[in-house]
Amino acid sequence: MGKVLAGALLGFILGVALTFYFFVGVPGSNSVYGEPIKPLDASGVPPGTAQIVLRQDFFNNILQTIFRDMNDPAFPLGSTPVQPVADGQCGSQINILPEGSGTQSGVRFVNGSIVAPLVFSGSYSSPFGCLRFTGWASTKFELRYDAASQSVVGQINVETVNLDGVNPVVSGIVTPLVQSSLNTSVNPIQILNGKQIAVNLPIAATNAKLKADVSDVRADVKEDALNLYVTYTFSGAPLDRSPL
Repeated sequence: MGKVLAGALLGFILGVALTFYFFVGVPGSNSVYGEPIKPLDASGVPPGTAQIVLRQDFFNNILQTIFRDMNDPAFPLGSTPVQPVADGQCGSQINILPEGSGTQSGVRFVNGSIVAPLVFSGSYSSPFGCLRFTGWASTKFELRYDAASQSVVGQINVETVNLDGVNPVVSGIVTPLVQSSLNTSVNPIQILNGKQIAVNLPIAATNAKLKADVSDVRADVKEDALNLYVTYTFSGAPLDRSPL
């Protein structure tokens, strides 16, 4: 049953996983949803569990497509919305770039954790004039599960901001703006909506339907892969034959 459900879920996962690093989907918020997703218990995979495997290269191929075929992701600095900026103007925004500052933007699975260096450039219209900057941020990605909505969301936490060749005064202004902008504008990122992948399958031969609701989600990162373990509670119910 687990393999069947995994196959049914794969198409959905491949679609919503595009948002994992597209920086789109759920509007930005400082709120923290649900609880951190736990690893599997020592007893192993419980019955009625579908395992979904997403490899590191999968996410990085998505990122490469974004940078190759789309506009660079852009976020506001401060309260000013992102708007088109003419050459020479100061836009008060940050743009994520594929590479620069001696590193590359990407997803890395390291020691059981998901980390993501993000290369950026930007400008800030300050009382002291236009502050232009480049650099990269070290971020860590936390998976969380909200039982009420049966949703898996990701929370990016910016751990360090590394600016290229700026004086301490500029760094003191720009660093907290970059950190706040990424944490606020990106989070939370919806990865999986349990209500959308719950099973409600009519079985004509039984004159009933099979239902499967998500009851728990566990995860681990190993061997360059993110493994999601989605556990279902199964039940049968009469067919709904009410007229449309």
